[in-house]
Amino acid sequence: MLSYTECRLCPRQCGVDRTKGELGFCRMPAGAAAARAAAHYWEEPVISGSCGSGAVFFSGCTLRCVFCQNASISAGGFGKPLSARALRGCFARLIDEGCQNINLVTATQFLPTVVEALSPKLPVPVVYNCGGYERVETLRALEGLVDVYLPDYKYADGALALRLSAAPDYPEVARAAIGEMLRQTGPAEITDGELRRGTLIRHLVLPGFLDNSLDAVSWLAREAAPRGALVSIMGQYCPMPGQTAPLDRRVSRDEYAAVLSWAEMEGLRDFYYQDLDSAAAEYIPDFDLQGLLEE
Repeated sequence: MLSYTECRLCPRQCGVDRTKGELGFCRMPAGAAAARAAAHYWEEPVISGSCGSGAVFFSGCTLRCVFCQNASISAGGFGKPLSARALRGCFARLIDEGCQNINLVTATQFLPTVVEALSPKLPVPVVYNCGGYERVETLRALEGLVDVYLPDYKYADGALALRLSAAPDYPEVARAAIGEMLRQTGPAEITDGELRRGTLIRHLVLPGFLDNSLDAVSWLAREAAPRGALVSIMGQYCPMPGQTAPLDRRVSRDEYAAVLSWAEMEGLRDFYYQDLDSAAAEYIPDFDLQGLLEE
């Protein structure tokens, strides 16, 4: 059962009672909060389509990625409180506007409210867009409500995960989570260019950490793709102000090309990749409370 009391929604299992104002790692109170609900066009083509993905960007996060491009909401906590009823209203408006799916961006810390808002089942696919750091037990509560899982697989190296995201257990936790996601969705199902069901796993190439990317891609090619997962290898990293080397620069063309070549050598076929010109701050949405409805 998903609950804000003795909270164990994420792998950190803080055990705090958020209904009494106690704050765990995510620093979020009980009840949902979001910073934006609008059509989003910068996902993979099977997610965004021609009409956009109905992306709801939630406040807070269960990771502490030092390179986060959404730090104002993930660490800063900016956002507007939303009841399950108001959240359902946001979903309905996005669907009415023609969005091809509802895209829940970093919703783990608010799942009791989100699950309530998802019932009854929405008439469009629901995308669970997350950092990959998920409890299998929590994911099981989403079965039947989520159609598409869109996790990151950030790290194959636990030491690097500790250094950059304060999550030394990230590799094993993410692998187990991805396994559960694939169990629920099965192989990807694409109809008319739209991912209707399945798991699409992202790996963001970081500057200066080539070995981590090569190891991550190897695991994806060996363990995830054969089970029907789609893979996206991203080069869009854009350094935020104050970053130190090597995260103070973009990914070089040589680094990105090396990872893409390695993916092909490891047997990955038809994976998604990016033009490095997409590594620009203008692709980061404005978090201005757009689209968040009142009660």
